[in-house]
Amino acid sequence: MTQDLTILGLESSCDDTAAAIVRQRRGAAPEILASIVHGQSDLHAAFGGVVPEIAARAHAEKLDICVEEALATSNLTLKDIDAVAVTAGPGLIGGVLSGVMCAKGLSAGLGVPLVGVNHLAGHALTPRLTDQVAYPYLMLLVSGGHCQFLIVRGAEDFSRLGGTIDDAPGEAFDKTARLLGLAQPGGPAVQAAAERGDATRFRFPRPLLDRPDCDMSFSGLKTALLRARDAVIAEKSGLTEQDRADLCAGFQAAIVDVLAEKTRRALALYLDENPSAPMLAVAGGVAANTAIRARLETVCAELDVTFTAPPLSLCTDNAAMIAYAGLERFQTGARDDMTLAARPRWPLDKAAPAMLGSGKKGAKA
Repeated sequence: MTQDLTILGLESSCDDTAAAIVRQRRGAAPEILASIVHGQSDLHAAFGGVVPEIAARAHAEKLDICVEEALATSNLTLKDIDAVAVTAGPGLIGGVLSGVMCAKGLSAGLGVPLVGVNHLAGHALTPRLTDQVAYPYLMLLVSGGHCQFLIVRGAEDFSRLGGTIDDAPGEAFDKTARLLGLAQPGGPAVQAAAERGDATRFRFPRPLLDRPDCDMSFSGLKTALLRARDAVIAEKSGLTEQDRADLCAGFQAAIVDVLAEKTRRALALYLDENPSAPMLAVAGGVAANTAIRARLETVCAELDVTFTAPPLSLCTDNAAMIAYAGLERFQTGARDDMTLAARPRWPLDKAAPAMLGSGKKGAKA
């Protein structure tokens, strides 16, 4: 790098409006100067999921506020910004469009470059922001809208080894919480209940473990939980708190088993490349689940692979990862202009076939 760079990042792909400022000085590690996130959980709570139209309007109202807060937090002004990076997809198109239009206005008004960023690349490159992880490494991106294994070889060089063909794990957690009358977002609620439950009482299927590849499926697991719940209700005329806890424990155990085994298979493919410092990184909101993290750490220890996960604030959607991914693209000479389009779908590995299915919290890629 020949110059110090200060990048403003914008993120609005789902239900979190975010702005962040990342700076990288010559010869130094990148630094997050500010990371502001305004969630929308209260706006969508009554609907049991994200309503795209409501999300888009909220992004349009909050983006400039997030930028102002990021500048104030970092004690900078817009004149200090060298480039604007923005999530250009994949995601809910109205929200993505809100961010792209805001970024275009800032870029034009400031006379600085515009860099469009793939939201998934933001997650995939987060370990380089937080821990300066060297290429290549294996990334498990596991969130509300996405779940895939990627070998990350560069800022725009990704090979997908497998992914979910239907619901992502985070979406399955949210739907399970709704089925059991638990709070949203479902991941933390199901995990909390599972800690009080008996994981052996209900034996749920482990989908696609009979297939030797790295693809996953979680829709059928959700259906199995629905049937188990209905059987308990038919027998008892309702659910006790212990019933809910046991159902959550069994469901979570199935998710953990599938992710662990598929991770083992993905690691085998990755290790065939003989990386000098083998590393598994995990990112996305579901990476906050302690049971999943613990099992993945065990798998890595067995294979002598280093495990890393960003702090929770950088696992869920945020703009710091977008600013950093934009910074890496900027350093390679990548620039976008006013024709930058918002994209509902945007695969990282363009050579891989499209994944089947599309989740409620974002299009699969």
